[in-house]
Amino acid sequence: MIIAIDGPSGAGKSSVSVEVARILGFSCLDTGAMYRAVAWQAVQDGVSFDDAEALGQIARTREIEFAHEEGNPKPVGVSIGGADVTKAIRTREIDHAVSPVSAVPAVREALVAQQQRIGNAGDYVVEGRDIGTVVFPGAEVKVFLTASNEARAKRRVLQNEQRGVGSTDFDEVLADIVRRDELDSSRAASPLKPASDAVHIDSSDMTMQEVIDEVCALAKKAM
Repeated sequence: MIIAIDGPSGAGKSSVSVEVARILGFSCLDTGAMYRAVAWQAVQDGVSFDDAEALGQIARTREIEFAHEEGNPKPVGVSIGGADVTKAIRTREIDHAVSPVSAVPAVREALVAQQQRIGNAGDYVVEGRDIGTVVFPGAEVKVFLTASNEARAKRRVLQNEQRGVGSTDFDEVLADIVRRDELDSSRAASPLKPASDAVHIDSSDMTMQEVIDEVCALAKKAM
């Protein structure tokens, strides 16, 4: 069974996905980390974000793997081409790099194939921006999770403070969220948009637990 959770940056997709998976006994497929890994490799190799051919080559030839621990639905590590990039892909530099890299059709095609292979082999909660529309259009449960720009910026600042990486300046984070929304919504390849049959959840004035409960209820109804 696939539970697809789509939505813009900072809406709470990652946190909700992990807890929903834990409650239901599912695993999480961190698609965002895969794009971040390709972006990291591009930076390391000095590849221009305008060089679609080279970016696609990275996505096709560099194997991305996740490390898991028993009882934990969330991957505890990610590697690309054998290099551990678990922390390296969560920096401000990669925050800025991931949108242009993920907009490249060749990158998306290569990574979607990997995601489908992994997801179709088990029960997964998968979050991203085109999960219900492109990656798993046949997902049994589809959710489009969003929140106001201000609410998302506050959450991202708090998250960055807790993990010790990324900007903690509210105005800078807010501007980056707006910029990423524009890039993700206007790109030609798999733009950010809800699936026609997705359930919309606005988490601006909801607690994370309330969102989790609603998604779990949808999943149990679909089982």
